[in-house]
Amino acid sequence: MNITLENQVAIVTGGSSGLGRAICLAFGQAGAKVVVNYRRDDKAAAAVVAQIERAGGAALAVQADVGEEADVERLFAETIERFGAVDILVANSGMQQDAGFAEMTLEQWDSVLKVNLTGQFLCARAAVKAFRVQGDRGVSRARGKILCMSSVHQRIPWAGHVNYAASKGGVALLMASLAQEVAAEGIRVNAIAPGAIRTPINENVTQGDGEKKLLELIPWGRIGDPEDVARAAMFLVSDMADYVVGTTLYIDGGMSLYPGFEDNG
Repeated sequence: MNITLENQVAIVTGGSSGLGRAICLAFGQAGAKVVVNYRRDDKAAAAVVAQIERAGGAALAVQADVGEEADVERLFAETIERFGAVDILVANSGMQQDAGFAEMTLEQWDSVLKVNLTGQFLCARAAVKAFRVQGDRGVSRARGKILCMSSVHQRIPWAGHVNYAASKGGVALLMASLAQEVAAEGIRVNAIAPGAIRTPINENVTQGDGEKKLLELIPWGRIGDPEDVARAAMFLVSDMADYVVGTTLYIDGGMSLYPGFEDNG
């Protein structure tokens, strides 16, 4: 059975690289019109758009900082102006600024929470407003779909990364609380929690000695690829997942199973 997103419009924040890029390409292949949001790298975003268009799809790159309210409002306005509607939001943008707890600055704390948590709030709020205004467009069983990008670190503590872990813990309850609030309106909200995924931003820990050490934490025995996450995202926003509401799907090869305790610790 093939998944189709035909006639639907999807915004993917942080869509110019990594997981966002893979999700944009998968959605384009499934027939969605894709809005590739980016913060700085316009060339990378343009390359994603070009790849989707070469395959016969439709796409648009829009610069916006998801932590800024005015930018998010403009992102949705430009999407609706170009494609007429919004049916899917993948709130994927995220960042890390790592430090030991006592050495972490307030700026490091605030900047990560602003993008990873406030950014998801602003984007999801704009999506809910758009879904309500446009009503049932007849392109999906749901009036609208929101997919929040979380992390295994919404469950697994991560020393040296308290700002990141706190932001993802917040995403977990943001997602579930929103899902509870808007489900009766036909709006589905879910989340993905990736584990170790092989992307350019983490090459130092997914290759060589870093990879060997990381694999000790992954029962399945391999590091994930962006396409693993993209396929799950495509399922969750499709009608095949119409009865999936308020759920976090872990894409982690078993990392969240605490493999250090597999022999009773």
